Amino acid sequence: MPLRSDIKKVLVIGSGPIVIGQAAEFDYAGTQACRALKQEGLEVVLVNSNPATIMTDKHMADKIYIEPLTLDCVKRIIKIEKPDSILSTLGGQTGLTLSMQLAEEGFLAENNVKLLGAVPETIHKAEDRQAFKDTMEEIGEPCIPSKVVETLEDAIDFTENVIGYPVIIRPAFTLGGTGGGIAYNYDELHEIATNGLRLSPIHQILVEKCITGWKEIEFEVIRDSKDNVITVCSMENMDPVGVHTGDSIVVAPAVTLTNKEYQMLRTAALKIVQALKVEGGCNCQFALKPDSFEYAVIEVNPRVSRSSALASKATGYPIAKVATRIAIGYTLDEIVNAVTGTTYACFEPAIDYLVVKFPKWPFDKFVYAKKTLGTQMKATGEIMSIGPSFEAAMMKAVRSIELGLDTMTKPAFEKLTDEEVEKKLYDVDVDRAFCIYEALKRGISIDRINEITMVDKWFISKLNNLVSLEKWLAEGTLTQEKYNAAKKFCYLDKTIEKISGQSIAECGITKKTAVYKMVDTCAAEFPAETPYFYSTYDDENEALEFIKQHPSDKKKIIVFGSGPLRIGQGIEFDYCSVHCVWALKEMGYEAIICNNNPETVSTDFDTGDRLYFDPLTFEDVDALLATEKPYGVVVQFGGQTAIKLTKHLQEVGANILGTSAESIDAAEDRELFDELLEKCVIPRPSGETVFTTEEALKIAEKLGYPVLLRPSYVLG
Repeated sequence: MPLRSDIKKVLVIGSGPIVIGQAAEFDYAGTQACRALKQEGLEVVLVNSNPATIMTDKHMADKIYIEPLTLDCVKRIIKIEKPDSILSTLGGQTGLTLSMQLAEEGFLAENNVKLLGAVPETIHKAEDRQAFKDTMEEIGEPCIPSKVVETLEDAIDFTENVIGYPVIIRPAFTLGGTGGGIAYNYDELHEIATNGLRLSPIHQILVEKCITGWKEIEFEVIRDSKDNVITVCSMENMDPVGVHTGDSIVVAPAVTLTNKEYQMLRTAALKIVQALKVEGGCNCQFALKPDSFEYAVIEVNPRVSRSSALASKATGYPIAKVATRIAIGYTLDEIVNAVTGTTYACFEPAIDYLVVKFPKWPFDKFVYAKKTLGTQMKATGEIMSIGPSFEAAMMKAVRSIELGLDTMTKPAFEKLTDEEVEKKLYDVDVDRAFCIYEALKRGISIDRINEITMVDKWFISKLNNLVSLEKWLAEGTLTQEKYNAAKKFCYLDKTIEKISGQSIAECGITKKTAVYKMVDTCAAEFPAETPYFYSTYDDENEALEFIKQHPSDKKKIIVFGSGPLRIGQGIEFDYCSVHCVWALKEMGYEAIICNNNPETVSTDFDTGDRLYFDPLTFEDVDALLATEKPYGVVVQFGGQTAIKLTKHLQEVGANILGTSAESIDAAEDRELFDELLEKCVIPRPSGETVFTTEEALKIAEKLGYPVLLRPSYVLG
C-alpha cells in the first residue's frame, strides 16, 4: 500500500527536556521520523521544547515550534497549522500521552486530525493498566497476579489480604518506571503507592505480585496495516525481574533461552502486537520463571523506546524510520532495507555477534544518593559494545562506560574481606556485576552466586571465563598463546601488561591490532551497502575490504563522538558532532564517526560516510587510525570524552583539525590557564594548582575561606 493520499501535513511531537528515563533515544527516533516524512514529500510541523537536540534544527521540519509540551500549546499549534495528521509514537511518553489526551477530549476529531502510528484504542489498551490486563486475559496471555487501583486504601487492602509482600507498584502512563518501585512492607507501600498515584496522569497504579528472580526478556516487534509482523530483536537482562531494563546490563540477542522458550515468547510477542493492532514499533517485556516454561507478560510499549534504539543499533534495522513509513501507509514488504539496499523491511534481522548494553549512572555527581536499583530507572544514559562473544563485548563495554576501568576489577572491592564480598552480593545496586566478578576471584562458587543474586548461571560462568584468563595471565611468563587468548576477549595491550606484570615487547610477543567486522542485518547473507563496523581481533578486516571496493579520492576525516550521556555531558555534544559530520560532507570530505552511544543520531548508520561503534580509548582509536589512515581528526565537538584523546592523538601523529592540542591543554589545565591569564594581564581570583589534599588545605588556609575548587579536564 503506497503513501496514504489523505496525508499531506504531519505534526510531530517531540519529547521535551532530557530527564532520567527519557533521554536521547527520543531525539534519535524523532529525528529519524522527521527525515523519513520529508523524504516522502510531506510537510512536517514539529513541536519540542529542547534546544540541545538535532530535532529542533531548522532543516529537520518545515515549521518548528520551540514551545512547552502542554495540551494548550499543542492545541494552539494545531489551530494555526491545521495539520491533517499527528504522529504519536516517536516522542516517548510525552508525545504518546499528549496525543491520547487530545484524542480522548475529541479535539483531534473536531479539527479533522488523524492519529498516526497508534490509534487511541491501542494506546489505551497498552498504557491503561486495567485495559492491558483485560486484553491479555482475552487472548490467553498470562499476567502476574495484580490489581489496578486508584486509591491508597485499595492498594493496601489488595496487598495485605490477597497477594502479600513484596509487591511491585507500576503507575499508568509514566516513563522509565517513574513513580514505581518494590514495597517490602507497609511503610514502603504507603510511600511508593502515594507517589505513584500522584505521578500517574490518570491517577492509577498497578499493584503486582513481586516475582523477583525470574528472567526478564524483551522482544522488539514491528507490525503494519496488512498484519505483517516481525520481531526485530530479542534482548535479555542480566539482572532478574525487579531491576528496570534501563538500569540492567542487557544482552542482544537473548542468550540463556532454549529454542522452545525463545519460540514460545516470540509467538506471544507477535500475538500481543496483533491483538493491540499496533502499526509501527512496539516493545514487549516478559518474565520467565527459570527452569520452567511458566512466563508472564510484564508490559508493552506501543511506541519506540530506549530498547528500540538499542535494537536498532544492535541489528542495523532502522526501527523509527520503518515505523514512520508504516504510519503513513506503507507496508513492510514495500519498504527497502536501507542497509542492504536490495532486501525489504519484511524480514527478521540475523546477527552473528553479541551486543552488550551497559548503563551509565549519575552517582559520580550524587555520591551520597542510594545506589540501589529497582523498577524506577536511575541511569542517565548507556553505551553499547559489539563483540564475537559476551566476554569480548563485556571488556569493550567496561572501558566504554568511562568509570576509569579497563577490567571488571573494581579497586574498592579488592579491599573487602571474603565475607564482606559475599554479603555485598545481596545488594541490588549499580556495582552488582563488579561484585559478582570479585566474588568469583575469591573462589565463591557459581551456584552460590546464582543462589544469592538469581543472575543466570550463563552470565556468571562467562564472567568466570574472564577471571580464569586473568589468573592465567598473572602466572609465569607471558606467552604468545596467553596474549592471543586475551586479545580474543578484547583486552587492551596495557591491561595485559598490567595483569601479567610483564612487557609485551620484552617477552618477544607479536602484537595484534584490532580489525573490523560489518553490521549488515543479515549475518552476511546479502552484501551490505551501509558501512557500519565494530572491532575484534582476528585475521580478516572487513572495513579495509569495504574501502578497497568503494575507492574514493576524497580526503578522510574522523570525528570522535561524546560517549554515554551523563549529567554535564549531554545530547548537545552529539548535536555538535553530527553537525560537524554534515558540514564535512557538504565540503566534499569523507566523514567518519567513532562513538559508542546507541541512543544518538551520530550512531545512525547513514549519518556519516562510515560508522565505527567502538570504545573511545587510546588503543581503540589507534586501530581505527591504522585502518582508515585519515587526513585529519576532529575532537573538539565530542565533549570531554573526545578532548581526552587529544594529547595521545598528537603523540601518534594524527592531524588534529580545529583547535590545537596545545590550546586545548591551555584551556583545560588549570595551571596553564592561570599562566595564560597572567600573560594577558586578565584579572582573576587568586588561586593555586594543587595535587594533594594536604596541599589543598594549606593553600585554602593561605587564601582564606570560602574557597572554590575546580578540577582540570572535567566537564559540567
